[in-house]
Amino acid sequence: MTGSHQPVLLNEVLEHLAGPSVRRVVDGTVGFGGHAGALLRRLPEAELLGLDRDADALAAAAAALSEFGPRVHLQRHAFADMAEAVHGLGWNRVDAILLDIGVSSPQIDTASRGFSFRQDGPLDMRMDRRQRLTASEVVNTWPEAELARLFREFGEEPKARLVARAVVARREERPWSRTGELAELISAVVGRHGQRGLPPATRCFQALRLAVNDELGQLERALEASLDLLAPGGRLAVIAFHSLEDRIVKQFMRHEALTCVCPPG
Repeated sequence: MTGSHQPVLLNEVLEHLAGPSVRRVVDGTVGFGGHAGALLRRLPEAELLGLDRDADALAAAAAALSEFGPRVHLQRHAFADMAEAVHGLGWNRVDAILLDIGVSSPQIDTASRGFSFRQDGPLDMRMDRRQRLTASEVVNTWPEAELARLFREFGEEPKARLVARAVVARREERPWSRTGELAELISAVVGRHGQRGLPPATRCFQALRLAVNDELGQLERALEASLDLLAPGGRLAVIAFHSLEDRIVKQFMRHEALTCVCPPG
């Protein structure tokens, strides 16, 4: 994996999560270790459990966080499975949880991972390359109606039905295998300038990535798990990048605020 990843909203994460009583932290998307390293420096008595589905990211995090020695625990887990990882360490509760949702710039910049429409690569898009489902399988085997629903609901693509029809028509001639050729077809259907100035393949590539990695389902399960894992007074920070993630987080927060059984006084 090439490139480097600058942690976003770092000051806000530190302000929200690095309280004086914090001793156990979960970084559910440790990535290249940017947020984790900053939290460990701010919290010299804390331990941190860093999770990631991406083996390349974990290797990079291990190198970046080596200075912290036994205070760091890195495991290859999806953040939806954080309870298993936390309890595996013998921890019952944690004081802070961070979820930085979505794909990282190093993943996008590595053509062989197949996340980007800007450079040609295999239609892969798996964050965890142990899993079987790839973007190639989705575009080559899913029915046209299911592809249209995917592009519409996960990509919010106005021309979802037309894109799905074109994808299916082309695969009847030869199967899809490369990001570049798929991006070209989407551009031909959507128009070269896309919607709201976005590159034309943005929405459909987002939809494929979300489906391949079950990102929205993972987020929903991680939010539920966080309720059981956070100690009284614990804090959860979620960094979301698009409206689908944002909607899930806000709905969850509103629901829990309304149904919370708070102590008297």
